[in-house]
Amino acid sequence: MKAFFSKHLFGFARKNEPLTTLGQAMLRRDVFRGSAFGLFAGLLPSKAAAAPTTGLQLGTSIYQSIGVKPLINARGTFTIISGSTMLPEVRRAMTEASQHYVHIDELMAGIGARLAELTQAEWGMVTCGCSSAITHATAACIAGGNADLHVRIPNLEGFAKTEVIIPNHSRNVYDAAVRAVGATIVEAGTIEEFEAALGPKTAMVYILAGPNAEAGPLTTKVICELARKRNVPVFVDAAAEGLTVPNVHLQAGATLVAYSGGKCMRGPQTAGVLLGKKDLVRAAWVHSSPHHGFARSMKIGKEEAIGMLMAVEMWLKRDHKAEWAQWTGRLDHVAKRVTTVPGVSTEVRLPEGLSNNTPTLVIKWDPTKSNVTGSALAKHLFTTEPRIALPTGAGPNSIQVVPYMMAPGDEKIVADRIVATLRSPPPEAPKSSDAPAADLSGRWDVQIQYLASSSAHVLHLKQSSGQIEGTHQGDFVSRDLKGFIEGNRVRLLSSFTERHGDSLQFEFSGQLTGDEISGILSMGEYLEAKWTAKRHVFGGRRG
Repeated sequence: MKAFFSKHLFGFARKNEPLTTLGQAMLRRDVFRGSAFGLFAGLLPSKAAAAPTTGLQLGTSIYQSIGVKPLINARGTFTIISGSTMLPEVRRAMTEASQHYVHIDELMAGIGARLAELTQAEWGMVTCGCSSAITHATAACIAGGNADLHVRIPNLEGFAKTEVIIPNHSRNVYDAAVRAVGATIVEAGTIEEFEAALGPKTAMVYILAGPNAEAGPLTTKVICELARKRNVPVFVDAAAEGLTVPNVHLQAGATLVAYSGGKCMRGPQTAGVLLGKKDLVRAAWVHSSPHHGFARSMKIGKEEAIGMLMAVEMWLKRDHKAEWAQWTGRLDHVAKRVTTVPGVSTEVRLPEGLSNNTPTLVIKWDPTKSNVTGSALAKHLFTTEPRIALPTGAGPNSIQVVPYMMAPGDEKIVADRIVATLRSPPPEAPKSSDAPAADLSGRWDVQIQYLASSSAHVLHLKQSSGQIEGTHQGDFVSRDLKGFIEGNRVRLLSSFTERHGDSLQFEFSGQLTGDEISGILSMGEYLEAKWTAKRHVFGGRRG
């Protein structure tokens, strides 16, 4: 069973292994997707924290005042753990901006011109995160600022250009922002396929920045050269990269490029930046909030807009070499502390590419001297105080520490807690030896009660001793399933990754009573639901 969980539930790219599309997306930005299933399945609270009666209190305990426990970020710039902390200059700029009224169109014109000066791009725009920058750029390439077309998005019937080409290496969970405009995705894996896909309906080419985009035949430079011949704009999604001036992607021939504002630039969490060709960036603004239409929900306020501009200003002033020295210094402290534990060794791994450009400390230990798995240690640190979030995908006897978003002094807490846990590991849950209470082989009809809806699924199970395998038929697709039964306790797991990278992962945990199983369905980042399964009856016979 352990082998199944390791192979099928922790699909993370490891060092020196080919990076999968989903793995690339995880390096790139905010996914918590793989973590909630398996390693972090038990970390999310099943019930909302009860807020104290005192209400919200300003100060260092602002989160605790409403029953929320903050954490130390030794994982990186992931949205699910709130990304980064804003620079002091950004906070001050937002406070100042909040005290005055301004016309938002005029504000964006001023910010666009200033971003052009700072970045050497033709024009710039602040967006509601990088994902909305993708959407606005797609709309600009499809509708070009035409109000008649804008108000009909995402219904593209009658539009001249409705297709977006995405190379196979760039399909990922975030291209949902392209599809949100109503565009039809056309994939290409070779130069021949790419050239064949370029046609009169092609509005844009989308590229996910990263190692995959610079390997194989369809590199960013090749794509840009081919697209330019057909006058097709190329958009590069560089969400988790550091901003380069002059811009490396625009220099390679891209028309537009977008960045997250709440990651390495340490601007507002809800902000992003779109840079590139002036007419398209200005058209992207037409297709964004506060203008009415499909993107009204992607609002960027005056505070976030000014805060993001300040983050870019500061990015060009920050001493990045000094920051790197701080990061390595923190890792050095952790390494020295943890290697005082017998059987512990460490290794610093350097980043590849521009995304999440930070060193990482790998901590390994001898399991005969510290009897704890990497996942158990990470879970212990996350669920006990002071809480520490570590990268997911821990090895059998290893964990990783990322200094990227650690605050001064965090390294001491992280090191002390890791040392204490290695020296006195948390007790393992007792292993059950209960014989299966029944044979679950056959068809089971499942009713799932989500937060505000319900759905009928089907499980086809085949049991051998306590081990179970089979299929799980969901609303649209069927996926392989494995699990076990111990006594009357049942656990079944299935997963499925959509072509664009969205991963749907189901963990059915329940109790068997007669011919019925009921319990909790964990869906990772999509939280939990209740489920009940009943044996299917074929013509009066159980199946």
